Formats: sequence, structure tokens, C-alpha cells
Amino acid sequence: MKFLLTVFILPLALSLPARAQGVSAPWDISQTLTSLAAQSQRLLPILEQLTPEKWQAKGAPAAYTAQWRNARNEVGYLLGAAEAMKKQPDKLTLGLETLFRLQAVEAQVTSLTEGVRRYQNPAVGDLLVSVVSGNSANRDQLRQYITDLAQTKEEEFQVVDREAQRCRGTLMRQPPTRSAPAAPKPAQAPPNTK
Repeated sequence: MKFLLTVFILPLALSLPARAQGVSAPWDISQTLTSLAAQSQRLLPILEQLTPEKWQAKGAPAAYTAQWRNARNEVGYLLGAAEAMKKQPDKLTLGLETLFRLQAVEAQVTSLTEGVRRYQNPAVGDLLVSVVSGNSANRDQLRQYITDLAQTKEEEFQVVDREAQRCRGTLMRQPPTRSAPAAPKPAQAPPNTK
């Protein structure tokens, strides 16, 4: 059975092209990830200009300081996830992590933007929104790539599963092989009783 799986199913699964159902080529998603990382990197100098500790003197909640730290951390996590995905673009978990990290950056920065506009400088808040919005096309391409990749992986699994079921059925229809009768054991010499 293992032989059949190794000989027939594994080569079949490996031969399925990653682009079969419209998954972007690795170099295409690599370009998207490079653009996404470059755009996200632009957030860091803007975030460094923010002074949420000083906002508290103007009546801002202390939560803005935590959001500011989280936003900076999330940008770093996003850059790491995008880099990992560039190395293994066919790994669905890395794609999902990159998308979720991007969404976390967007959520943190959007939440922080209200405080920036109110307690520091409305123009800086607008700049933050602009930089985050600059990744919308990259986000959409990444989301589409992940959707296509998941669909392709599901189809590959279905093909492999059908082939495994077919092989099992073939094995079950084969008559059992008869093994040769066991050879008689050599007679033991009687114990020496001298």
C-alpha cells in the first residue's frame, strides 16, 4: 500500500502545477510583498514622530500609548511575515499570517489616527491614513493570492484523496495471496540422558 502511494499518488500530487487555477506566479506575489513591505516601512518614521505620552496632558486616554507601541510592533511583525512569505510563497499559513498582520497594522493605525488628529497634528493623522491606504491594492492582491492558493490546495487534496481511494479499491478487489505452507521445523534430537 505504501508502495502504491509513493509510486502513484505522490508524483501525481507533485506534478500538479501551482498555477493550475490562477494562482499568481511566485515572482508576482514576491513583487506584491516587496511593495507591501516598502509601503508599510513608510509608517515607521511617522509613528516615531508621535508623542502619545504628551497627549495625556491634553486629556488623551493612556490607551493611546499602548496603541502606539502596538502599531510599531505590528509593523515589525508584518515586515517579518512578508519576508518569510517571499521565501515560501506556496505556504498558505505564511500568506494568512501576512494578511492578518497587515490587517492588525491597519486596525492599530486607524485607531491611533483619531488621537493623532485630536492631540498632536491633523496633518500627521492624514499622512498616516494616506500611507495605510497606499497598501490597499497590495492587500487586495494578497487576499486574492491566498484565496487562489487555498482553492488550489483544496483541489490538489481532492485529487490525491480520489487517487488514494481508487488505489485502496484496487487493493481490496485483489484476491488474497496465498502464502506457501510453512516449512516443517527440523526434528530436535532427543536429550542426551547419559
